[in-house]
Amino acid sequence: MKKLATMLLAGLMCVGLLAGCGQGSGTQESTSTEGTESTENAGTDAAEAAAEDTAAAEETGAENKTIETLRIAFVPSREPEEIITATEPLKQLLTDELAKLGYDVKEVDITVGTSYEAVGEALSAGTADVGLIPGGTYVLYDDGCDVLLTATRDGLSIDSDNAKDWNDNAPTEPTTEQVTSYRALIIAGPSEKGKELAAKVNAGEELTWEDVSSANWSVANSSSPAGYIYPSLWLQENFEKNITDLPHAVQSDSYGSAFARLASGQVDVLCTYADARRDYEDEWTGEYAMTNSIWDDTAVIGVTPAIYNDTISVSKTSPIMDDAFKAALSEAFINIGNTEAGKEVIAIYSHNGYLPAKSSDYDSERAAQEMIQTLNTAQ
Repeated sequence: MKKLATMLLAGLMCVGLLAGCGQGSGTQESTSTEGTESTENAGTDAAEAAAEDTAAAEETGAENKTIETLRIAFVPSREPEEIITATEPLKQLLTDELAKLGYDVKEVDITVGTSYEAVGEALSAGTADVGLIPGGTYVLYDDGCDVLLTATRDGLSIDSDNAKDWNDNAPTEPTTEQVTSYRALIIAGPSEKGKELAAKVNAGEELTWEDVSSANWSVANSSSPAGYIYPSLWLQENFEKNITDLPHAVQSDSYGSAFARLASGQVDVLCTYADARRDYEDEWTGEYAMTNSIWDDTAVIGVTPAIYNDTISVSKTSPIMDDAFKAALSEAFINIGNTEAGKEVIAIYSHNGYLPAKSSDYDSERAAQEMIQTLNTAQ
């Protein structure tokens, strides 16, 4: 990743020097020149230096490329209106950062796709320029988009393959360690069936296919790593089955609606990221009107292997997306992630910052997708 960061920064050198230095660069150069000239030429040199400074400033302004509209699409992992509201400040933050890097963006348009696939398709079609998408969505649509960055997140106080450990040590708390991967959890709710599954796991007993197949499940769409892909792999590893084998599975359009269904007893089990319960703790006793805390009412019954974090990916067919602008976008998002104002915005996705990424980082996701496709074809 350090090598890629160096390459990105190298691509920015020409633009960055023009946009970032301005008159300061010209002044330093003229001071150095004046130190080597005779006193009688000092006035002429100063005049020439001033002229050079003015020309440099004018050139800097001329070199800034105008982007009429930068279209950014988010996946609906949370309620769309919540995402739109939380990311509103990103428009100005990006505009300011890109201006420093040689790009004057007149408008930043932020939308939330109707599904994960809709965002992938928009990137492929060039109707979205930038997408904040999971690794699973990226590898499905990597013919039409390039990955620029991967998100970092705060680590969690629990990171175990054993479901019982998550229950014994609840509630899950954040740590200061920054990580580039996370786990998916299969969480049972307060329904009679949910409690039955939780009791068996907490007693150290292994679940059977009859146990899990008789439960009502909430899953995400098929490109969601935490909501579908990795839970399906968990079913394959433990029972040689797939999500499509579950007789009672419904697709929820967001994790919020999945937790609402879990609280009401419409579903017994949901698939989500670790640990989404932290994000829905207030809603559990508020909007969902539950008496007990989410930690008392739910239990982890399954844990998947680590999943590489979300991406910031860009369209290959967008007319504005050349190599120089990709480098500027990468730099801008990294800079935003290093500020408190930026961290507040990207926290909607539990992101804490960004690091340069490459396509091969998501090879494990490709392997997961291939297995899912193979399993689905075999049905």
